[in-house]
Amino acid sequence: MILPGVIFTITLLFVIWQPKGLSIGTTAVIGAVVALLAGVVGLSDVEVVISIVWDATLAFIGIIILSMVLDEIGFFEWSAIKMAQLSGGDGRWMFVNILLLGAVVAAFFANDGAALILTPIMLAKMKYLKMDKLAIFAFLMAGGFIGDSASNPLVISNLTNILTADYFHIGFLEYAKNMFFPNLLSIVASISALFIYFRKSIPKRVDISLLPEASTVIKNQTMFKLSWYFLTLLMIGYFIGDIYHVPVSIFALGGAFIFLMFASYFKAVKPLNVIKTAPWQIVWFSIGLYIVVYGLKNGGLTDDISKLLLSIKPYGHQVYIMATGFISATLSAVMNNMPTIMIMDIAIDKTGDTFLAYANILGSNLGPKMTPIGSLATLLWLHVLAKKGVHIGWGEYMRVGIVITIPVLFIALLGL
Repeated sequence: MILPGVIFTITLLFVIWQPKGLSIGTTAVIGAVVALLAGVVGLSDVEVVISIVWDATLAFIGIIILSMVLDEIGFFEWSAIKMAQLSGGDGRWMFVNILLLGAVVAAFFANDGAALILTPIMLAKMKYLKMDKLAIFAFLMAGGFIGDSASNPLVISNLTNILTADYFHIGFLEYAKNMFFPNLLSIVASISALFIYFRKSIPKRVDISLLPEASTVIKNQTMFKLSWYFLTLLMIGYFIGDIYHVPVSIFALGGAFIFLMFASYFKAVKPLNVIKTAPWQIVWFSIGLYIVVYGLKNGGLTDDISKLLLSIKPYGHQVYIMATGFISATLSAVMNNMPTIMIMDIAIDKTGDTFLAYANILGSNLGPKMTPIGSLATLLWLHVLAKKGVHIGWGEYMRVGIVITIPVLFIALLGL
């Protein structure tokens, strides 16, 4: 375990640090090459990893490309303004409405989409509304939290969901049925906890007349109208694909490219720019990091975790689920949720109790909110904010994250 552990730790540190000239994908691939040369993984392990992650990573790329096109035509900005206007100028209702929008975006466009796209829009609109620093901090922290805590309802809502659904062969409909109630409780608990925590920072009244008219931010009316029909058809496609066991990436990535072609035809976007700026590094990041993680599996970590889980089983079904979720959450907070989801999936598979996969997803999606290094989405979110001149310290982040995450995760797992 020592050598795989050292390689993993160094790789993860470089992923978090992101030194100039080294992207997260390049760093992960270097870690994978070192793991291969050191003998902690073999070429057969690489084949196994690729077979596990290819569908999830390509699906994720498709979801982000689709989100980027929708963002270009003003779809998300229009949505944000509409939700703000629905508050009628009541700051408390605006807080709730923005979180509901974040939950919807996370469900259909993944947590990373919610973090990368909604965050700049929210920040710009709050400056329009002349909110003070405490209010801006409250809205941004709450928006960042809901992006992960509401990313459970569909297979496509989070990269961790796709990976686990693929690993355990969970269908799109089966997944949605089992996670609907836990996710609903997670959303209600998140909004309630965030509202209570930030209640003194939320303005009672907001002058919504300062916002532009929602219709003015739409950059292409034809694509805007078409997007509603397309998204409906795409969602139907996911369920049809489930019936015929078609990989989710076929619809996610294929649908994204079809939508991109329409957007290009109606001159809404420049397709080459979208393709170039799509996060292709995620593909190399997923493959590279999971090869490194597979070294931990070969070192015996997954065996140890499966034994720990089985030792908890005699205490009852409810305790078994709760413990799995909190173990997953703790590992995610400490070592990032991307490696955690695979380590826990393999360990759960060894126990034979595959229903624990859902507890693992809840833990891996919510647990990362306790620390800034817990998820790739949070690291990207902090990076986006830093570029906009908003700096949130680790201590500042963790004071909110730990207090909010623990009760929300408990309620979500209770729902499961």
